Amino acid sequence: MSIEIVGYGLAQAEQAVTNTELSNTVETSDAWIQERTGIKQRYFSIHKNTSDLASEAAMMAIQDAKIDPKTIDLILVATITPDGMMPSVASLVQAKCGLNEQNCLSYDINAACTGFIVAMQNAQAMLEAGFVQNALVIGAETLSKILDFNDRTTSVLFGDGAGAIIMRRSSTKKMLHYTRSEGDLQGVLTSDGLALNPEMQINQYSSHFLRMQGQAVFRFAVKAIEDVITKVLQQTNLHVDQIDWIVPHQANRRIIEYVANKMNIDLAKFYLNLDQYGNTSSASIPIALSEMKTKGLLKEGMRVICVGFGAGLTWGGSYFES
Repeated sequence: MSIEIVGYGLAQAEQAVTNTELSNTVETSDAWIQERTGIKQRYFSIHKNTSDLASEAAMMAIQDAKIDPKTIDLILVATITPDGMMPSVASLVQAKCGLNEQNCLSYDINAACTGFIVAMQNAQAMLEAGFVQNALVIGAETLSKILDFNDRTTSVLFGDGAGAIIMRRSSTKKMLHYTRSEGDLQGVLTSDGLALNPEMQINQYSSHFLRMQGQAVFRFAVKAIEDVITKVLQQTNLHVDQIDWIVPHQANRRIIEYVANKMNIDLAKFYLNLDQYGNTSSASIPIALSEMKTKGLLKEGMRVICVGFGAGLTWGGSYFES
């Protein structure tokens, strides 16, 4: 028994923000950002929270799958920017999408930019065990909530958005995952967020803003992508030439170009849309997949590898047949 994806959806935040517009608030330029990242614009949410974007993407995926929403019995949301500490974004999606009338389990997963891969792996395990029949898997972020717009090294990179898929059991389609983590106490990629009790003498943090050690992230990302592609190819007994698409986490074009050159893989095999969306963390891979489906780039029987890497440190990949 394996798993297939039967529906795709995405949601853009309301406001497209170009590099030039960002340069009005932080010391940067369109040329500087594009040269170092490949990003031209991103979307920021004005009135919509993470659960709103997640719900929009979910409804699009449900419509694309052409299934009865009442048959969805698992909702997983990968996010690092939930609406609040509780309830989970997944629970809010369940309510906002009118999925409360059936037996359904909903919960969030925080594995940073690898979150969507980990959510897919969780969903597959639940499906194959027979606990659920149809899984709604979402990656959603409103990263603009945690950006310091005085810091040009981070504020120019990230954007808001959501992507979703519907997964179910299949007798013909193959899916597998490879995930790993390495505990990080060096603050390579962090966001604090919690307001701690002042009586507790452990508050070493200064703000909720996202902070990143750029060079360390670059080195980690290159190593992680190479590891994922190598391990997934080994598990599938396939050569990279037999893979139709590699869909990486959309972090930085330089990272992808470096890996493609190092592994001697044609850059055209990597689907990239970060020029339009920036880095949307957990949402980047499902947004890319939904966009590919809409554009007709995901054809029946294609072999796809998705690659995620992020804070934690975490990394992982998913192989599936479209």
